[in-house]
Amino acid sequence: MSVDYLNTITENASRLGMRIQESLSEHTREMNLARSNVSYLEADDSKGRNIRKQLDSSSDREKLDSMKRLIALISKGRNVSEYFAQVVKNVASQNLEIRKLVYIYVLRYAEQEPDLALLSINTFQKDLNDSNPFIRAMALRVLSGIRVPMVGNIVVLAIKKCAADFSPYVRKVAALAIPKCYQLDDSHLPSLIETITKMLNDTSPLSIGSVAVAFEAVCPTRLDLIHQRYRRMCKLLVEVDEWGQIDLLNLLLRYARTMLPRPIVNSDGEEVDHDIELLLSSAEPLLQSRNPAVVLAVVRVFWYAGPPSVHVKVVRPLLRLLHISKEVERVTLSYILVLARINASLFSPHYVHFFMLSDDSRQAKAEKIQLLVCLVNFENHQPIFRELIEYTEDPNDQVVADCIAAIGKCAKMVPESMQTCLAALTEMIKNNHDVVVSNAILVLKYLVQTQLSQISGANAVNPSQSSLNIVSSLARKIDHIRHPQARACVVWLVGQYCASDQVTSAPTGIAEWAPDVLRKTAKTFPKEDVLVKLQIITLAAKLLVLNPAEQTLGLIVRYVFSLARYDLNYDVRDRARVLSSLLAGVGSPVLTPEDGITPFEDRGGVVLRSEQVKVVLFNGKTNATDDEHAEHSNMIIGALGVIVGKTTLSDTILPDWHEEGVESTLRDSPDDTPVSHASNVLSVSSSTGSATTVLHPSRGNSPSAGLNLDDFFKEDVGSDNEASKYEDQAEGEDEEDEHDEQEGQSDENNDEEENSEEGNEEDRNSEGNLKNNETGYEAFG
Repeated sequence: MSVDYLNTITENASRLGMRIQESLSEHTREMNLARSNVSYLEADDSKGRNIRKQLDSSSDREKLDSMKRLIALISKGRNVSEYFAQVVKNVASQNLEIRKLVYIYVLRYAEQEPDLALLSINTFQKDLNDSNPFIRAMALRVLSGIRVPMVGNIVVLAIKKCAADFSPYVRKVAALAIPKCYQLDDSHLPSLIETITKMLNDTSPLSIGSVAVAFEAVCPTRLDLIHQRYRRMCKLLVEVDEWGQIDLLNLLLRYARTMLPRPIVNSDGEEVDHDIELLLSSAEPLLQSRNPAVVLAVVRVFWYAGPPSVHVKVVRPLLRLLHISKEVERVTLSYILVLARINASLFSPHYVHFFMLSDDSRQAKAEKIQLLVCLVNFENHQPIFRELIEYTEDPNDQVVADCIAAIGKCAKMVPESMQTCLAALTEMIKNNHDVVVSNAILVLKYLVQTQLSQISGANAVNPSQSSLNIVSSLARKIDHIRHPQARACVVWLVGQYCASDQVTSAPTGIAEWAPDVLRKTAKTFPKEDVLVKLQIITLAAKLLVLNPAEQTLGLIVRYVFSLARYDLNYDVRDRARVLSSLLAGVGSPVLTPEDGITPFEDRGGVVLRSEQVKVVLFNGKTNATDDEHAEHSNMIIGALGVIVGKTTLSDTILPDWHEEGVESTLRDSPDDTPVSHASNVLSVSSSTGSATTVLHPSRGNSPSAGLNLDDFFKEDVGSDNEASKYEDQAEGEDEEDEHDEQEGQSDENNDEEENSEEGNEEDRNSEGNLKNNETGYEAFG
């Protein structure tokens, strides 16, 4: 037992050693390859002296080595155009690696050396006739990339030739060469449009996406060319390559909104054009694509072309994209935010997906906070509210400010949570973090102003006690509030809601805590920020108009106006001058002409009475304003402005709907007509004229199109057997046919003669169909 155990351990150890040795050798080989490639970049310039000799060598290894050295020198910024003549000689090399490097070299120096580039034109034209489609495509790619205007005609001819190539890859490269040719010389526009029109008829999924790119670059307004190809493009969507699907979806969306009638929603249901339904049904499978860009393009089609009933289909695919990567999550959140602002009910049940994570980027956190605000409602406001309070501990100050602002917006959207939000913000004022305190004060000012918006001036009834308690609490903490904007908000709240009918130790008609705020801020007036100074002057005017006869209050007001009169900031001086003129009719015995106030009897024009001044000061701005940017409502998904947060020049413009659309018959094409089965049916006539149907492969979209090469030649060898098989089948069916049984009483000799004629006819039809298959195979290439 122990011997077997030791043998097992020894065998496993030897296997492990072999695996380790193989791994080490593999890593060593990869390191050697990497070092060999790096050696071209680190090589001394003296080693490049033999490049010309190597380029003229007959060895492909030396040619490849010299081309790698040239590309390395190009990457280091060296000018190696002197080797152009020797490089061009190797364009016709049979080694594809050499050809690739030669093409890179030619593209690099074609614009700088147009005369030398023209030397390679003939070589590239010859390569367009190469038997290898990859060589033909590379030749056209390089030919269209040479930025020499005089070769424009040659490029157009090459594009026309490759556009009719039997290889779909070559046709794809031809489509991508069209925009390059148009940018080089726009005088070839008619020829390029003609080529695009022909390529729009292409049924290959590999090339149709590139044709859409060429169409958008050269003739985006010629949507009339899409009419008869629209339905075929919709059906090809699933088979097109991923990036081609994006361009094709954008083109079909633009066509749908321009040429198709807008979906109508009424009491009876939705009226959707069948061509729009075709686009939506063809694009729906792409919601499960592995490419996030394709999914976002489909979402754009569903949102801007489909009726409201199909919008719910984009929710799950968008939520799936949130877990692919941080970069994809960033873009997807921007899309969802635009959609949630329009219809928040789609994403409200999935609010948990938008909770912040510790490793989220700052932009992702900001957008998740905005999304939570958009999705909040009565059912989910409590968990969202708890999450926002938790986020105020984030180390990023901007995220903290956004969270506190979001709490205030939640209170506005769900009035039942107002008192809870006020209590939470009041607790935040006790925080030692200045950012938390200042932003909590800003939001408190917004909420208090919203709650007391119906109460204005000194003539109003007493506001709710909870709001006044918040204002009094802020007033007593004025010394501990250092943020200029928060400090200005507190002073504004004190002045706006300082009127009181309660009998206290304070001057009559004024709340107890208001004069003390003016006294404290008057001491620090010269050191205050401009925003705070403006609010202090306004507070002084409001307190004076409430009790003009108070001596102490009047002296403080006089002191504030004297400081403001000689302030360095002109806004502060202007505010003091305006308010002092407004207070001329109040009749305070304390204010004198030295304070900038002209006596009542010496003033000309209209002088407001005390009641009128109260209306001006207290009823000016009482409604809370929303800070939401208006430009967000104009954002369109798919535009760069959605990501960067502001409109850009590259943003796509979504066309408006055509209310009635163009005639549906314009989109009819021969491809849409149902295929008649009569052409695929072989009739075997009996003596009485009855027919027995036998299906044969045809050149169309039939099962025979999927035959591989071996099956095809087997079919060729066994054509005689197949014909006899069809003959036997026809005879068996003739015997079962009731009409043939009735005619079976005729002479047996006549029957045999007719059957032999049927067999000969069957042989001829089988041979004809076999020739059709051979012709279709040759056309397929």
